[in-house]
Amino acid sequence: MTPILKAANLGPKSAAWLNEIGITSLEDLHCLGSIEVMLRLKQAGIPVSLNLLYALEGALEGRHWQDVRRELKAELVLMWDAALSLDIRQKL
Repeated sequence: MTPILKAANLGPKSAAWLNEIGITSLEDLHCLGSIEVMLRLKQAGIPVSLNLLYALEGALEGRHWQDVRRELKAELVLMWDAALSLDIRQKL
């Protein structure tokens, strides 16, 4: 297993946030996917941003977050918006 701190883009602060929600390895991140991990971070009260989403996706791809394809970033934004919308509706 690859410790989350050894993954691309993820430093001590983001690794600590991920540990708070039980993500301790790159394999954990891969199993859940970046969108689900972002939802769990948000629900835990951890500040999330699109840059964090790109960093998580970059970690999955083994590349710098700025090198994630533009098309994939656009898809991630759409999926994140949809996930937030669904999450809000489930809470009502």
